[in-house]
Amino acid sequence: MTPHLRPARTLDAGGLGRLMAEAAHQPWKPRLHSGAETIAMAGQMIDHGWVTVAEDPASGHLLGFLARDGSYVHALFIAPAAQGRGIGRGLVASAQQLVARLELWTFEANLQARRFYEALGFRLTARGDGSANDEGLPDLHYLWEAPASASSEFPI
Repeated sequence: MTPHLRPARTLDAGGLGRLMAEAAHQPWKPRLHSGAETIAMAGQMIDHGWVTVAEDPASGHLLGFLARDGSYVHALFIAPAAQGRGIGRGLVASAQQLVARLELWTFEANLQARRFYEALGFRLTARGDGSANDEGLPDLHYLWEAPASASSEFPI
């Protein structure tokens, strides 16, 4: 099954909030927001036009999403049951077709995300001590840049 990628709609906020809440259940990650607050954050990202969702073409269920403002990736979440099926890779590849660079922060403790981004050609460019994020956790900045020959295809 190849997921269908599309811009998020206002009514997707609840589903995005659910995906974000599911990801919060990590032993290393503090839970800072209520379900309503998480849905509100998802709604704000949708309202800004940042969100691309991956949905099951047969059922319409949300499998994951990527929120991007220009080159900055604010969020990438994949439903636990859908992980390892290429959905995250497809969302990132879709964003890479639109811009010549992508950057993001992820938590140092999130080994799965770090391996994922590194496998896609992102490189570690900076380390944070947690003072710049709400969770207070050490984080890592990653950057992907299109190869020089391809960068002329992208808008500046």
